[in-house]
Order: sequence, then structure tokens, then C-alpha cells
Amino acid sequence: MSQVVEQTGTHEGQPPLKRVMGSRLLLLFIVGDILGTGVYALTGQVAGEVGGAAWAPFLVAFVVATLTALSYLELVTKYPQAAGAALYTHKAFGIHFVTFIVAFTVMCSGITSASTASNAFAGFINDGLDLDLNPGSTGLLAIALGFMAVVAAVNFRGVGESVKANVVLTLVELSGLLLIIFIGLFAVTQGNADFSRVVIFESPDEKSTFFAITAATSLAFFAMVGFEDSVNMAEECKDPVRHFPRVMLTGLGITGVIYILVAITAVALVPVGDLTDPSKGSALTQVVAAGAPGLPFGTIFPFIGMFAVANSALINMLMASRLLYGMAKQQVLPPFFANVHPFRRTPWVSILVTTAISFGLIVYVVRANATEEGASAIGLLGGTTALLLLCVFSVVNVALLVLRRQPVEHKHFRTWLPLPILGALSCLYLAGPWARSEAQQGQYPIAGVLIGIGVVLSALTWAVNRWIRHRATRFSDVEELEEIREDGLHDPDDVR
Repeated sequence: MSQVVEQTGTHEGQPPLKRVMGSRLLLLFIVGDILGTGVYALTGQVAGEVGGAAWAPFLVAFVVATLTALSYLELVTKYPQAAGAALYTHKAFGIHFVTFIVAFTVMCSGITSASTASNAFAGFINDGLDLDLNPGSTGLLAIALGFMAVVAAVNFRGVGESVKANVVLTLVELSGLLLIIFIGLFAVTQGNADFSRVVIFESPDEKSTFFAITAATSLAFFAMVGFEDSVNMAEECKDPVRHFPRVMLTGLGITGVIYILVAITAVALVPVGDLTDPSKGSALTQVVAAGAPGLPFGTIFPFIGMFAVANSALINMLMASRLLYGMAKQQVLPPFFANVHPFRRTPWVSILVTTAISFGLIVYVVRANATEEGASAIGLLGGTTALLLLCVFSVVNVALLVLRRQPVEHKHFRTWLPLPILGALSCLYLAGPWARSEAQQGQYPIAGVLIGIGVVLSALTWAVNRWIRHRATRFSDVEELEEIREDGLHDPDDVR
């Protein structure tokens, strides 16, 4: 794994990546990466945990994400290279297994995020086409699986995602959330909004305010992730040391404000009981219909939501399959994961494996959603994504504390030392079972199975690499023996 994380983005004989991203394109990339499935799909789930105070968990998630973002800023300006969390983990600890698990966990978070998006896509299809399918039904399962199959097909065919295309996708995603805020302002002028609800705290499990907000924050945190992906673009930024601090914090601030305004608008326009009822449609679709009943926004919005979550799914599955492929190329996974299709030139084995894992996740959570005690499919998968990344963020914050003892020659951003400590503690707290409701406890078996797969693959890779080294040594000894015999030495004692 050291080959993966200690290189500067170039292999021997290969040119460096082209630095094309200035501060504006980097800002749009960060905003576009954060926006998407989280707020579109989980606003109703968050409201279900705390009632009208749905904005509070988004605010807490923003604060926790900012603490970790400050650690990422110091690390990316200190080491302006690709590989992100895996790079920082390896530089700090130098333990290949730990580095592998961190990289594999990031990959798994991409798969769970894409699986969340596929379930959200099925929900928006249900709303937009008035299919009237019940949560956990075979129909919704078929749509989610079909959508993921299409994502796999596009992934296999090969997608040349450019930064300029990301700008267009970001603007479309942003338009849907700005539409929600605009409708909220419109509803105020019409006297249809009840903002007194936003200060009403309600917990279905009669938890204290603190524990209910932390349970909701573990869900809302899924909406704030994405900023960490931007550090992988460091080698394609024109001036990462100068641009990243200002741009990343600005991007987090923009998305945080939008999320809080969307949550306030949702609760002010739709009763919490309706927001949490999946049979009445997705939460934000209800908000649009309630805020502007005489306008066609309610018909248009589900399709905007479909576009937003589809983009999130494709980006995450591209990342997951390419990360699996890259790990195999660096001999930290079995080599067959690096197989490339001869015509499409895409990592078809890695695409099939990541798609199969996502299929299993979708079937499991949709079937669990069909039971009375099961958590929603979107909440379960989104929460699992947040759980995996909270663990990674804890490691990154600790890695920063270790790497403070390793100075570099150039100037870089430095965060206040207590902040990464607070970031590590807050991430660890939100990753614990005490920060989740009873229905959310199902996230741990999913995360455990995924990490278990990683441990098995790590052991398998170790065994395969050992066998390859043994054979190489054997063949080397045979060649040496042949050379000795050619020199006229035939006595075994001479060979020794």
C-alpha cells in the first residue's frame, strides 16, 4: 500500500496530472459533491427523530464536519497529493493493514452511498409517475435494482466525467434545493407556513433532547459528507495550498446554510407526521406540493430529485470500482480485481464486484423495510455511509496529531491544535451505538459485514502475494543453478 499512498500522483515514465482546477471550479466541485442524496432523501428521517427541530441535527453535523474539514485542510496543504485518507493514515502510522482498511472503508462508503441513492431514485420514480408502490414492495425493489444495473452498465461502458460537466450537474442539483427555499418564501407571503413548528422538539422514543439530536445527527451527517473527496483532486488544482482552505470552508458554509433553510422550510410547510410517512411520498416532494399547490413544481421536483441522486450514485460507483482496481494494481488486493476489459478498457471485475455488493445491500435493506420493526432502506444505508466515514474521519484527525511532529519545507494551513482532538472525539461519539435509535442499530451488522469482507480480502491478498514471491524465489534459484552448471560446477557442495 505504500506505493499507493507515497507517490505524488505520477508513476515512473508517466506525466503528471494536468492542473486545470482554479478556485471557482474547485468550489463547484466541493458544493456538488456535498449536495445530493443526503438532504433529498433523509430530511423526513431526520425530522422523525427530533420533530420540528429538524434543522438542529443539520447544524450539529455541519459543525462536526467543519472540525474534520480543518484537519483535512492542514493535511492536504501539507501533502498536496491524491489518495486522501489512505495517504494520511500511511504517513502517520506506516501500518499497511491499517492503511488498507481505511482505503477499503472509504470504498465501502461509496457503495453504501450509491445504494442509498438507488433507493431514493426508486422513491422519486414512485412520486413522479404516481405508481403508488408501498415501501418495501417488490416493485420498489425492482426499480432500485434496475437503476443500479443501469449505473453498472454506464460504469462498464466508460464515463469521461469532466469538471465542466460536474458544473452543470451541480447547478441542476442546487436548483432543486433553491426551489424548496423559494417555495418556503412564497408560502410565507401566502400565509401557508407555520414557523412555530421549528422550535417544537418531539422524540418518538421519549429520549432526552441531547440523545435525540445526536441520533438525528448521525443521519444528517450523511448529507455533509463529500468534502473529503475533494482532496483527491489536489494534484489537478492550480494552487492547492492557497485555494483549498478558503474554498473548502466556503463550500461547507454554503451547503450548511442551504440544508438548514431546507429543513426549516420542510417543517414549516408539512406536519412532521406527514414528512415521516413514506406512503405520502418523499419529504421534499410533499414540501413542494404543500408550498405551491397551484404551480407545476410538484410535478417537476421528483425528476430533479431523480437527477440529483442518479448523479450521486454514478460518481460513488465510479469511485468504488476504480479504488478497488487501484488497490489490486498495487498488490493490496488479489490481482484479478485489476482485470480490464479489452474493448471498453474499464475494470470490469471490480465493477461487477462492487455492483454485486450494492445489490446485496439493496435487497437486504428493502426487505428489512418491509417489516414493521425495520428502519427505512434509505435511513439504514445513509446511516451506514455516515458510520463508515465517521470512523475514517476519527482516524484522519488522529493522524493529523501524529503528523504534527513531521514538518515540511513549504508553508501550509495549520488548524488550532484542540480542534482535531475535538473532531476525533465528536466523530467517535457519533459512531457509537449510543448515538443511534433502536431502528438505526442495523447499521452495525451491515458495516461489520463490509469490513469483514475487507479483512478476508486482505488475508487472501497476503496469501496470494506470498505464493507469488515463493514461486519467484524458486524460479530464481533454478536459474542460478543452471548458470552454475554452465560454468562447470556440478558438485552440490560447490553450489552451496
